[in-house]
Amino acid sequence: MTRAALLETALLRAGKVLTKHFGKVGYKQKRRADLLTIADLESQKTVLDAIRKNFPQDDYKAEENEERITGAEYLWIIDPLDGTTNYAHGYPAACTSIGVLKNGTPRLGGVYDPFRKELFLAQRDKGAFLNGKRLGVSKTARMADSLLITGFPYDRAERADYYLAHFKSFMMRSHDVRRSGSAALDLAWIAAGRADGYWELELNPWDVAAGVLLVEEAGGRVTDFDGKPWKDWTVMGKRTLATNGRIHASMLATLRRAR
Repeated sequence: MTRAALLETALLRAGKVLTKHFGKVGYKQKRRADLLTIADLESQKTVLDAIRKNFPQDDYKAEENEERITGAEYLWIIDPLDGTTNYAHGYPAACTSIGVLKNGTPRLGGVYDPFRKELFLAQRDKGAFLNGKRLGVSKTARMADSLLITGFPYDRAERADYYLAHFKSFMMRSHDVRRSGSAALDLAWIAAGRADGYWELELNPWDVAAGVLLVEEAGGRVTDFDGKPWKDWTVMGKRTLATNGRIHASMLATLRRAR
């Protein structure tokens, strides 16, 4: 089995876990607005078991405190349930996200939304696909004509004014702004051309490791708020801007004004 095949298999298996438990689980609170369910843990175990069985030499970093970091050539970065707050409340906007890095560079990425049965897959230099159909970002040329997506970090109560300043700036300069509660889905939807730009702060590598490749392979662009790509996987997501490429400069300028 290739890593690409294992990626698809692991995503679909994790999706079965999420649908099995949906609407039936309680949650624990790791910190304010940061929840954990049994589905997170079971989904993570399902993915890690598959990796350990098929590629025991590979490293992995999973959200729920499991990792193997030895400096191996391949590193799997796993979010077993992105959108846990949605999921815990019975709101069907959640997914599993897995990125595979080779020597620090994203090579494979996948996001599976079991509620829409949408499987997003990307491979470096081979394109991005949704259920086997090639993806392409939107052609919207002006931010004034765009639909944007964002999310708020877990410290949203403490820094509400700061985050809302960004939101206000973009709301005033676009058609509208959406918030799904799942960063991995947001990036997948940028890749699919369903929205034109996305920004968020204080994400983690497991939130974006798959989505970065999806957007880039669909013809879009992903950088930090200075317009630079991440050089180290450990800081992936801290300040995330993903667009169709055409409105990237305008969004960067808006972020600078809102600081």
